[in-house]
Amino acid sequence: MTLAVTPAVTPALALAAVVPPESTQQAAGYPSLFVLVVLGSLVPVVPTGALVSSAAAVAFHHTAPFSLLLVFLVASAAAFLGDLTLYWLGARGVRSKNGSRWLERLRERSAPERLAQARTRLDEHGVQVLVLSRLVPAGRIPIMLACLLAKQPVRWFARGDLPACLAWAATYQLIGILGGSLFSEPWQGVAAAVGLTVLLSAAPAAWRRIRRPHDRSA
Repeated sequence: MTLAVTPAVTPALALAAVVPPESTQQAAGYPSLFVLVVLGSLVPVVPTGALVSSAAAVAFHHTAPFSLLLVFLVASAAAFLGDLTLYWLGARGVRSKNGSRWLERLRERSAPERLAQARTRLDEHGVQVLVLSRLVPAGRIPIMLACLLAKQPVRWFARGDLPACLAWAATYQLIGILGGSLFSEPWQGVAAAVGLTVLLSAAPAAWRRIRRPHDRSA
């Protein structure tokens, strides 16, 4: 039986295919993780959650001290930098009369109904809603766009996004630790972590599809 692999999870599954020696992982793994998470925060190509879980699953088997702490620090810092950069680029579009391609991409990635929900939650909960938006799959962009349209300054956004990125990195790292603890081989833990991450990411969309016919009939 042949398993279909979507392009979105290919970078993470590559870690499962070949796990290099520990010294090589330490030399190249953390900088690569940082770059990929920053890139994934800017464009929806790299599955950042799966990358963090995979890195944590590998680090779980490391003998070097503080490996898991380094994964957490690198992932949260990269996510924070990526979010701030994207928000700053979007804010430039809001201030400009002609807008910007970054702002338009954020609009394209936010369904009107989800944007409306995000604006309501932002009005009700303020900056605290950023933490939850980072943990909910596909929840980050609508909330970010709602903040931009409300013309919240970058400093205000950063105050809520920092704990959001810390919570996000900790959550996906725990998934990776769980995957790593289930198997003795690092590559098996990586595969388990990727599977758990993909399952959690797909669950909200599947639930919305299930609920949609019921809502219409009601």
